[in-house]
Amino acid sequence: MSKSLFERLGGTEGITCIVDDTVETHMNNPAISARFIPYKEQPERLAVIKQHTVDFFSAGSGGPANYSGRDMPTTHTGMNISPGEYMHVIDDIFVALDKNAIDEDSKKDVLYILWSLKGMVISQ
Repeated sequence: MSKSLFERLGGTEGITCIVDDTVETHMNNPAISARFIPYKEQPERLAVIKQHTVDFFSAGSGGPANYSGRDMPTTHTGMNISPGEYMHVIDDIFVALDKNAIDEDSKKDVLYILWSLKGMVISQ
């Protein structure tokens, strides 16, 4: 039996590392950093957002997580994220995947998930 994407990403521990690395990369990406840097002053809020992201991606990748956050359109309403910004987010996620030595097939699966979410995030 083949492993789930959750398992291939390293389970909860691996996904947590990927989320941490992604957020750090977002904060250093001049194209989108303005959306993320304010959370440096709100560490409790940032911790909640990271945990929701870990739970969301864990549940969506076949893991035993219980996502209790808002849905994607509700979460992103009013943010008016552009297609270009979304592409920067995807690029940053792939930097984190590479940093965590995620294999090519798993990266393709992640890209499929991210691409399926774009309509729920862009221009909300």
